[in-house]
Amino acid sequence: MKCLIFTLVVIFLAHFCEHSDAEIEGFTTDLISHDSARSPFYNPSETKYQRLQKAFHRSILRGNHFSAMTASPNDIQSDVIPGRLEYLMNISLGTPPVSMLGIADTGSDLIWRQCRPCDNCYEQDEPLFDPETSETYKILSCDNEFCGDLGQKGYCGNDNACIYYYDYGTGDRFTMGYLSSDTLTIGSTEGDPVSFPGVAFGCAHRTGGTYPEKHVGLIGLGGGALSLVKQLDSQVGGQFSYCLIPLSSDSTASSKINFGRNGVVSGSGTVSTPLIRGTPDTIYYLKLEGMSVGSTRVEFNGFSAQEEGNNIVIDSGTTITFLPPDMYSEVESALATAISGQPTSDPNGNFRLCYSGGSNLQVPTITVHFTGADVQLSPLNTFIQAQEDLFCFTMIPSWDFFIFGNLAQVNFLVGYDLNNNMVSFKPTDCTKQ
Repeated sequence: MKCLIFTLVVIFLAHFCEHSDAEIEGFTTDLISHDSARSPFYNPSETKYQRLQKAFHRSILRGNHFSAMTASPNDIQSDVIPGRLEYLMNISLGTPPVSMLGIADTGSDLIWRQCRPCDNCYEQDEPLFDPETSETYKILSCDNEFCGDLGQKGYCGNDNACIYYYDYGTGDRFTMGYLSSDTLTIGSTEGDPVSFPGVAFGCAHRTGGTYPEKHVGLIGLGGGALSLVKQLDSQVGGQFSYCLIPLSSDSTASSKINFGRNGVVSGSGTVSTPLIRGTPDTIYYLKLEGMSVGSTRVEFNGFSAQEEGNNIVIDSGTTITFLPPDMYSEVESALATAISGQPTSDPNGNFRLCYSGGSNLQVPTITVHFTGADVQLSPLNTFIQAQEDLFCFTMIPSWDFFIFGNLAQVNFLVGYDLNNNMVSFKPTDCTKQ
């Protein structure tokens, strides 16, 4: 009898443990647009057109960032300019939790924030994180797996402490400190905050360069081992998605980012394409086969080195879309033929194809042909009001790097399945999510 009871207990515990390991949590939190009224970077004295111009210039810097990353794969943060990306996210670190409104970046991996004591650090509005006040904080050792994930960005300090050093490619802009771990908490729009113990992050004790005072830190959402998504893999199953509201939206709605069960994209209208890993593994690549303007198809025409499969980056931190010059010219020509109206120039010189009298423009659907997935873009994704009576095409040519930007992703639920290496698109009214 005792043997039977013991056997049943073992079976029950084995089943319970198996269920717990397989349990995937689901939660959703807000993504705050850099230029929305909820953002600390919001300047009420600026017009929406001035904000758009700044977003355009941030996109150019962002393109330079990706170009530098592929030129120097080991320098996985080269040329990122923190505080100049497009979305922010609220998290907390420590026990008790200390809030942090950080830059959410699908093109970076490391999570970091400034910590006490901080030598020659930039001034920030929020208090510095004090590790001594957290009951769950610890400095990671040099033999810790996460320290190894730093590669050339990490080295061993005194007492076997793991030190990280990230240089942002500008010579005087950097962050360095202890690679540490602590409990990370994310607020959920659906209920109580969700906490994850032992998340690795950079506790910066020295920073160089000029940063916006509103900037507190960075939340890496890229494909590398130190990113938030990869660290939470056992809890969220490598699944996350986001739904971006239009820049012109006057509603109180916010863009959303979803993890775990909430991050799964499926159902009617969903199309999926392979997620291709490149070098470095931070970057999310897709295979762009071509685009159609109405019924006129234009094939991808890039550089031979980028035609092996990973020829375009999908990125939430870049506003506009960058295409190969020859491909862009053909798409622009097809658009100019399809749109009845007189093209006009952009006085700021940012956009190549613009029209006046936007309310009367009949813009054809542009279909983006990824491998296995045709994504139909509405005029909301492809044209934007750049000035009072100026409507411009939101794609430009690039001679260095090709990016599928966030304007093209507006009003899509965009899902990343990092375990099965797939990206999915589902047309969605993101203002209602």
